[in-house]
Amino acid sequence: MLDSKNIDLRILSSAPQGQGKDDLWQWKIWQDCSYLTCNLLAKWQHGFFTQQFYPRLPEELRTIWQPPTIAYRVKQVHGNIVKTPLEINLVIEQDIKDLADGDGVISEQPQQSVWVASADCTPVLIGDVQTGQVCAIHAGWRGTALKIVPGAIARFEEFGSQKSNLRIAIGPAIAGEVYQVDDYVAVEVGKTIIADFQTEEEILNTLKNLPNPPILEDVLPGKVRLDVPRVNQIQLEQLGINPEHIAIAPYCTYQQEDLFFSYRRTGEKKVQWSGIVSST
Repeated sequence: MLDSKNIDLRILSSAPQGQGKDDLWQWKIWQDCSYLTCNLLAKWQHGFFTQQFYPRLPEELRTIWQPPTIAYRVKQVHGNIVKTPLEINLVIEQDIKDLADGDGVISEQPQQSVWVASADCTPVLIGDVQTGQVCAIHAGWRGTALKIVPGAIARFEEFGSQKSNLRIAIGPAIAGEVYQVDDYVAVEVGKTIIADFQTEEEILNTLKNLPNPPILEDVLPGKVRLDVPRVNQIQLEQLGINPEHIAIAPYCTYQQEDLFFSYRRTGEKKVQWSGIVSST
């Protein structure tokens, strides 16, 4: 377990360079290890952790924040299921599993920490400034194609949340400029933000002509570069979320190998964790 005594928790004023709303992001230091936070989520203890914390699990990482919380996570399956701690516990008890399947966890009580792992896929942390409820989401291209983030927003609404009260931080992931995928992958993801389905070629052309396009050209035929965080941002905006309440981290897991693991870069099954603690 991490030693929660005499914690050295500092804010690093000079963050690594990146593109985007840099003023919304801060690095914090714990015992010479850094994790990223977003000012939109300042109400909550939270963080997008770097590879420096590996191989620690949320059950250990939770003790960095005080008071320590119960950590909830799922067995990530690249789907669109978002579970509550109660639902997780029921699955574990009934099916005698160590973890319930899912790709998101939404709190239901104060002082619950919810976690997801990633190594190129997009981690998303959400908080409701009115209720204090929070959610952690693992949104790879498959989960994004299945609209897991809009599904998480729907779960907030089940609990009585108003979209105007939600604050959303989209964490470090593989940048679109280096994420080469087959055309069919971009089409499956792109369908989620295009009202009228068209031919594959028309869908790709529509995506390429959007403002700040979520896909870019590739030199190889049948390939494009896919910006998954941008697609999630568009999905949220199409739900009516205020763009000012959404932030995308200006860091790439693939390109910044000193900070993050990247499955696309190394093929290793190593992850970094992202978590957030619900408040009253």
